[in-house]
Amino acid sequence: MGLGVARKLIDSHLVSGEPVPGTEIGLRVDQTLTQDATGTMVMLELESLGLDRVRTEVSVQYVDHNLLQTDERNMADHLFLRSACRRFGLWYSKPGNGVSHPVHMQRFGVPGRMLAGSDSHTCAAGALGMLALGVGGLEVATVMTGEPLYVTMPRIWGVRLNGELPEWVSAKDVVLEMLRRHGVQGGVHRIIEYHGPGLASLSAMDRHVIANMGAELGATTTVFPADERVREFLRREGREDDFTELTADPEAAYDLTDTIDLAAVEPLIATPSSPGNVVPVREVAGADVHQVVVGSSANPGLRDFAVVAAVLKGRQAHPQVSLDVNPTSRQTLTDLTKMGATLDLIQSGARIHQAGCMGCIGMGQAPAIGSNSLRTFPRNFPGRSGTREDSVWLCSPETAAAAALTGRITDPRDLPRLLGIPHPQLRLPAGTAVNTGMLEPPLPPEQARRTELAKAPSIGSLPDFDPLPATLTAPVLIKVGDDISTDEILPAGARALPFRSDIDKLADFTFTQVDEGYPQRARSTGEHIVIGGHNYGQGSSREHAAIAPRHLGLRLVIAKSYARIHWQNLTNFGVLPLEFTDEADYDRIRTGDELTVEDPRGALRRGNAVIVRNTTRAQRYLLRHRLSPRQVEMVLAGGRIPQLRSALATHHQSAVHHR
Repeated sequence: MGLGVARKLIDSHLVSGEPVPGTEIGLRVDQTLTQDATGTMVMLELESLGLDRVRTEVSVQYVDHNLLQTDERNMADHLFLRSACRRFGLWYSKPGNGVSHPVHMQRFGVPGRMLAGSDSHTCAAGALGMLALGVGGLEVATVMTGEPLYVTMPRIWGVRLNGELPEWVSAKDVVLEMLRRHGVQGGVHRIIEYHGPGLASLSAMDRHVIANMGAELGATTTVFPADERVREFLRREGREDDFTELTADPEAAYDLTDTIDLAAVEPLIATPSSPGNVVPVREVAGADVHQVVVGSSANPGLRDFAVVAAVLKGRQAHPQVSLDVNPTSRQTLTDLTKMGATLDLIQSGARIHQAGCMGCIGMGQAPAIGSNSLRTFPRNFPGRSGTREDSVWLCSPETAAAAALTGRITDPRDLPRLLGIPHPQLRLPAGTAVNTGMLEPPLPPEQARRTELAKAPSIGSLPDFDPLPATLTAPVLIKVGDDISTDEILPAGARALPFRSDIDKLADFTFTQVDEGYPQRARSTGEHIVIGGHNYGQGSSREHAAIAPRHLGLRLVIAKSYARIHWQNLTNFGVLPLEFTDEADYDRIRTGDELTVEDPRGALRRGNAVIVRNTTRAQRYLLRHRLSPRQVEMVLAGGRIPQLRSALATHHQSAVHHR
């Protein structure tokens, strides 16, 4: 049987292990991507690792998340990031240049390459026929040094697309259909590979929309073939020479299969407060809307903005609606302006914001309590918007435009009947306004070595973490349910994100979305344990959600199951992630119970079974771990950085001994 695109990409980058589902493999990484919310930690990690210069083909640092300069910390972080790029040999994308994922696709993405990014939506680059994984910042730092990226080999899920999308339906509805069918855990331990005749009707940026929100399905990544639609995209970007065809063999076999008839897809919407709560728009039509926000990496293409402008052209947004537009790149804003569409949006009452993530990460655009906010965003986890009691819905640009005009949730297919608006016939420019002016290339090596890191007082340092103790006894400090996101573990937003370079201060926000008293209790308790449900740590890749609680004393998490990236981040920083073998044990544990893991070092090295005693209730639980031998040693050492430091020290002592 033949191979699909995902297997071809894995085989061409495999440096260790066998691509058998459930086993650990090592992959060679060609490109890396970091953004400012996670990049400051990555740069501090590079400094800690003693890196002289990155060893990847291309590494790019984007500034797209925290663009609101509400105090001195933001600009200080940006100056630090720029200096680190100059020191270590990265490209630097200036503030306002755009969101990392579409900009990387426009300027750097190459079919057949592997990309690792410290952002969970890095998987969007799979639209170009790349193997693109969102991972923790420390993993990005290590692959920049030339190390492989270690992942658990997933199963490959082939999704066949047939037909073409009808009017008023777009790519966002396709990925919402996947979420409607399978939920936020449907893609866990899987790569989603789209194939079939329906691909011909989807542009590269349409595919970006679908690949981007594979992260919401919990997938390891999403891949599309590099075919004529990808060649067309690269030609428009002036990079056709970067095109290499990469398609599935005719008889490609997949571990799992699914089929979507694009012609049968209808306008869909994710209701508050999960991307998995998807229903047809017609079922919730009529609910009042007070905010509509267009933009984000989930709908970043020129077409996604142009269709909203075309629907609103010559009309005013409803008086009760705040209509906000966040361009996803300066290049896209330029193209939109050349089309005249920017003026159409402005005249409709839209507010045009910076090219960046903005409200998607809770940086401004927080909705009022009790008001529905419709967004073309990838996530609507509780409080992510910046409003704790928010009501955020996720939808397509067409559905967003309909709500902006009517002031209520409206099936866009009803616009011809309600307002006499025909389906837009878009004429996008044949080429793009290629913009490289806000991309600073790496310095030559000799000049880079003379560059000093610009560290303001607000730039902290990495905490020192000690090895796992011989006996681990600690209380359960907090117990949470299913699908707890990293936004709930360690929020972003305008209050917390400015402290992303100061772990001690940032730690004061840990778990405050679910328990405001956690940080103070953790500081007074020291070593402690967290109990979680299914899909613990879903969402953002930000490793701060592991570092901050670890800084407060977290040593052990026991959950029913984990989201991939957060599970890896916990191990990277020496937090032991165990799973229940009997989920009924979850109900037997209470907050405040004291748990003991005897001889954790021996238990982890002997196998995957670990016994934990509840000394408060005189109970014993059989737990398991999914750590590879490499990860076991990393957790025992207290994390990846202590392990590397120990290895370097041993190497140095050996060198001295043999002199």
